[in-house]
Amino acid sequence: MTTIRTRITEMLGIRYPIIQGGMQWVGRAELAAAVSNAGGLGILTALTQPSPEALAAEIERCRGMTDEPFGVNLTILPSASAPPYEAYLDVVIRCGVKVLETAGNNPRAFIEKAHAAGVRIIHKCTAVRHALSAERNGVDAISIDGFECAGHPGEDDVGGLVLIPAAARKVRVPLVASGGIADGRGMAAALVLGAEGVNMGTRFCATREAPIHDAIKQAMVGADERRTNLIFRTMRNTGRVLKNEVSDEVIAVEKRGGGYDDVRALVAGARGRAALEAGDPQGGLVWAGQVVGLIDDIPTCAELIERMVSECRERLRAGAAIFV
Repeated sequence: MTTIRTRITEMLGIRYPIIQGGMQWVGRAELAAAVSNAGGLGILTALTQPSPEALAAEIERCRGMTDEPFGVNLTILPSASAPPYEAYLDVVIRCGVKVLETAGNNPRAFIEKAHAAGVRIIHKCTAVRHALSAERNGVDAISIDGFECAGHPGEDDVGGLVLIPAAARKVRVPLVASGGIADGRGMAAALVLGAEGVNMGTRFCATREAPIHDAIKQAMVGADERRTNLIFRTMRNTGRVLKNEVSDEVIAVEKRGGGYDDVRALVAGARGRAALEAGDPQGGLVWAGQVVGLIDDIPTCAELIERMVSECRERLRAGAAIFV
């Protein structure tokens, strides 16, 4: 059986250094288990669940689908009515999950508690300076997220071709490349640039097991690399989403000088969730990266991962063969 050995695979106990990143409404047991069964690391999204107790139930549901390691994502954002982050962490610990993917604010407050329970922390960030800060605070690995990514790419606008090696030059803990990766070519490039694994979100949305409507998946297949919008630019909270009627309207409101209150109804999480579940690509925000331009089919997670590993091997061999 083919394996790839890096510090990431050894740390996480997985066969391939391929991580399915946490995604709101999408990071559920069906997808996480499928990725883990295929040799990668599946991730449940804590805040997709309405309560810590619901997360515990989802963890157990995932355990019923896989005997392989999987993790939980906990995105920490500033809010006047913040979710009970520590209670979610307590569930991760109590349920014996050994990998926590964090994003948003620095997870400093949770690191000691997680480590005491034997939980490894992979922190996702969008800038080298933030990666170094997280490393100083004790995270076990860094996932560096390039400008091509879905979700929030930060405000520096640095693509992966520069950001990955810039981080690899300075970060000493294992580095995972995130954003802009959808196939074995991208995986090979990330490894050559200094990463020891890859993290994919958008590509895993367009798989058979992803718990979203097929019409949303087909919209990703039909999109090219230009079919994303950057919203919230004027609010210094940039987000990359699929180009549709809703995201076009958000940008139009911003251009007229509108603020968050003017787009609140358009960008509501409940509206986006309803669009994903009902299969209405125009009905709400659909978070997606520029890799939609590289998505041509809807395979199973196992088919996707095996294809990626094979193509990665081929590209690395072809690159080595040019030296004579």
